[in-house]
Amino acid sequence: MLKVVVIGTGNVAENLIHALNESEQVKLVQIVGRDRHTLEKYTNIANVTWDFGNIEDVDIYIIAVSDGAIETVSKKLSKKQGIVVHTSGATAMNSILSEKKGVFYPLQTFTKGRVLDFSNIPICVEASNTEGVFVLRELGACISKRVYEVNSEQRKKLHLAAVFANNFSNHLFHISETLCVKEGLSFELLKPLILETVEKLEILSPFEAQTGPARRKDTESMERHLELLSDNQHKKLYKLLSQAITKTYEKEL
Repeated sequence: MLKVVVIGTGNVAENLIHALNESEQVKLVQIVGRDRHTLEKYTNIANVTWDFGNIEDVDIYIIAVSDGAIETVSKKLSKKQGIVVHTSGATAMNSILSEKKGVFYPLQTFTKGRVLDFSNIPICVEASNTEGVFVLRELGACISKRVYEVNSEQRKKLHLAAVFANNFSNHLFHISETLCVKEGLSFELLKPLILETVEKLEILSPFEAQTGPARRKDTESMERHLELLSDNQHKKLYKLLSQAITKTYEKEL
């Protein structure tokens, strides 16, 4: 049974704590954090501490904190014998100062108070040696059916791709909601469209799935849309995205 300590109490940490605690192959020994109030809710599942001098000896230390705090936290674990890993998609493995180090990156969006089922969340692992990779693969398999070995350079590009797929698309959903609310329309009207946009990616590539006036180069429709937009930032986005889509399919036109 793998023994684990989780450092952090944010969105990623919350979900990892839940998933690790549910696994029969993992012993969640301790949770470490600065927020004593948040730590109190975990006292029934593991030992908790806010004192880095009291961290227990385990197989794996998972640093689930903000990217800027990873190196500082790792310094406090540099004398530990277990593998020290972080959960960041955008930070190199070498930001950890311990000899035995790695990355345990769950590729998903995590929101405060929303606990997800980890079984289908891809977990990308990397370690400083072969033994570490084996151990992190083993840990990943305890909570997910999708475990992949991904190096730091690949992971940075994967994180970039995730920003396009998740963060940017969500901002566009926000703009869509703003446009609806302004006209007294419910955003619920668009949700079936959004769901179908994602669901058809199970059988089509994004390239194949693209529809709309920009793909058809329907300039009349696009001009009418631009006339309806009063926000200059929204106009710029509409033009930029439409141009990008049209260029992608220019050989078809």
